[in-house]
Amino acid sequence: MIVVFLAVVLLILGAIHFYLWKRLVKDTTAPGRRRRAGTVAVIVLALLLPVTLVGTRVLPHSQQPILAWPGYLWLALMFYLLVTLALLELPRLALRLRLRRRTPAAAEEAPAAITVPATSALPGSDDPSGVSPAESSASQPSSADPTFDPARRLLLGRSLAATAGALSVGAVGIGTWQALGEPQLKRIPIRLAKLPASMDGFKIALVSDIHLGPLLGRSHTERIVRIINSVDADLVAVVGDLVDGSVAELGSAAEPLQDLRARHGSFFVTGNHEYFSGYQEWVDEVNSLGVRVLRNERVDIQGLDLAGVNDVTGADVGDGPDFAKALGGRDTARPVVLLAHQPVQAHDAARHGVDLQLSGHTHGGQMVPFNLLVGLEAPVVAGLGNVDGTQVYVTRGAGFWGPPVRFGAPPDISVVELHGA
Repeated sequence: MIVVFLAVVLLILGAIHFYLWKRLVKDTTAPGRRRRAGTVAVIVLALLLPVTLVGTRVLPHSQQPILAWPGYLWLALMFYLLVTLALLELPRLALRLRLRRRTPAAAEEAPAAITVPATSALPGSDDPSGVSPAESSASQPSSADPTFDPARRLLLGRSLAATAGALSVGAVGIGTWQALGEPQLKRIPIRLAKLPASMDGFKIALVSDIHLGPLLGRSHTERIVRIINSVDADLVAVVGDLVDGSVAELGSAAEPLQDLRARHGSFFVTGNHEYFSGYQEWVDEVNSLGVRVLRNERVDIQGLDLAGVNDVTGADVGDGPDFAKALGGRDTARPVVLLAHQPVQAHDAARHGVDLQLSGHTHGGQMVPFNLLVGLEAPVVAGLGNVDGTQVYVTRGAGFWGPPVRFGAPPDISVVELHGA
């Protein structure tokens, strides 16, 4: 199954790079040295992606950034080149149709060629065929026909390639600056009808998708802890995808989480990436840092039930979510806030009467227009929504996965302020 998946991925990557070669190399260069150099460059970039994906899993952690930076940046640039070039196919087609419509008029205005009988060679001609230069040139496509003008085709190809390149580089540049910059601090007021009056204004500092790994390390965690501690929260919720690597590789990077401060403590639920990184070790490690891992369980917070369920990916290893265990037998007159990594878990949450679910996972799409695809799976991509009667708030997360690029979906840390009806 894995072999088939890899084969499909390589086939897709090959098709994308062939398209990029056609539009960025073949359409912009004449046959010769420049085209050969461009072809080699596209082949190298096509090979860079699978090498990066494999290398970041087999190389020692300290060496992974050597491949991760160029590989993932090219992945982002490739994505935006593909998107922009695909969108430019429409004006490309329109320009070519316009040139073709102009061709008949140009041909009618062109002077008629003089045809010389081919019965004998012209006097003084060295051509034994007896065909005059004028007649020979008349058999070739007229230079008045723009659709056959190589110079015009080259100009069109270069103009569209330059446009796509400028837009793509701009998007990746802005996205990189946003991804590596400080997460936005968002304050989100949410009303819960059952909230006790004594808890009005209760603040939950919510962060997700920190994604410690080859490109994000200890300083990233320290910055997140500093921002959270600055809001004087009543409770801190870390809703999954903390790491992309083992405790041995990233334990030191996660260590600053022990400095989180909140009146009622800090809590964590697993995300899908914990199950790719040795989830049991990370559950133990996070607990040791003073952040309580809620594993299909709930706790009482001053008359509010705070519940947490495992990520759906855990079902593959016998550690999936158990909503009945986390929410069963509770007093339904009390409000319940559920921590669950993926927004799609809200469908199960609604069946168990959850008032508010706090999630991450989507990164807000991370790179527009990828958010449109994310929306096909997630009922809420970012912000506050409603799923089957349950309020769902989804943070865009504080880190990134894969490309160090967040275009149109900057990272955030959210402060959810609870208010009664």
